Amino acid sequence: MLTYNIENRNGIPKTIYLYRCIKDDIDKGILKKGDKLPSKRSLSNHLSVSIITVENAYSLLQDEGYIESKPKSGFYVSQDNFFRQEDNVLFMPLNENEEYDTDIIPYYPSFAKIIRRIISENPEIIGIKPPSTGCACLRNEISAFLKHYRNMTVNPKNIVVGSGAEYLYNLLVYIFSGKTIAIEKPSYEKIRQVYGLNNVNVKELTLLSDGISSSELNLCKADVLHVSPFHSFPSGITASSAKRREYIDWANKNNSFVVEDDFDSEFVYAKKPLDTLYSMDSNHRIIYLNTFSKSVAPSIRIGYMILPDSLLSIYEEKLSFLSCTVPVFEQYVLAEFIRNGSFERMLNKKRTNYLNKNRTLGQKSPNPFC
Repeated sequence: MLTYNIENRNGIPKTIYLYRCIKDDIDKGILKKGDKLPSKRSLSNHLSVSIITVENAYSLLQDEGYIESKPKSGFYVSQDNFFRQEDNVLFMPLNENEEYDTDIIPYYPSFAKIIRRIISENPEIIGIKPPSTGCACLRNEISAFLKHYRNMTVNPKNIVVGSGAEYLYNLLVYIFSGKTIAIEKPSYEKIRQVYGLNNVNVKELTLLSDGISSSELNLCKADVLHVSPFHSFPSGITASSAKRREYIDWANKNNSFVVEDDFDSEFVYAKKPLDTLYSMDSNHRIIYLNTFSKSVAPSIRIGYMILPDSLLSIYEEKLSFLSCTVPVFEQYVLAEFIRNGSFERMLNKKRTNYLNKNRTLGQKSPNPFC
């Protein structure tokens, strides 16, 4: 029987820990090709974990080719040593500063199936250079999702795909070269760090209980206002509807732009997601920015922003020589994950999990607008 110290896993989710233990035993030759693994029930009883934990760990191993399932027989090791460690090779320690999201685990098989199908049906994409603004398939699916889920009408041509929010912040620096950008105080530390690294003139505006201080905003003459209207980090403040309208009026009055950093909005607890600044604006003054790193998993380094036509032309003039930093293959996989409904099902499941955790802890919804 396989025996692992599940309690001594240093915060690693049980499924991931069990998967890695079995994988390591296969890599080291402790488990050899043809060896039969314990049944899911017997291993769950032996290790005092749920059958679901064992089932998900076996699923990960099966999708990666380490084990195979034989009908009415069980699970067997399907590969000999994937890797042998040489004595003279140096290795970095694993698990350092890793961030885990266990909600993604039940959807791993869906990801794996999409990956296999994309490879088999579109092998040519491995050799394609990604367009500057991202692949049309992903931009089309993002546009369709935003229309269905957020009531946002977005032309796919205005969507720019990049490898996470930090990369998109850098693109904004290039677009607004020499301009002044106002940010919330406090705000997400990386916003200030990226702008500071690029020697941007940054103004900090005090964040009150319903949004940025009106008096400070009215006196601000910045070219760009970077805000997180929903669950601003680290304060957790959500801007009121009146304050959101104030941001838009400020942009119109000063001929400026507002960056709507909407990283956490998919997890609103209300039945109807809050209206975005983008959907409230009629003068094309809003740059909408979001990322899948929060909504799917930290390992999905894919984000996107929506540029108004006036800024898209600047992007095309100054930055069209850049290749998209997200590989074509990953864009195709994520596009299919959205298209087949897996993404929306995941969001619904995550929201339910978070709400149940808050109820268990006796906490209210994170903010009064949800």
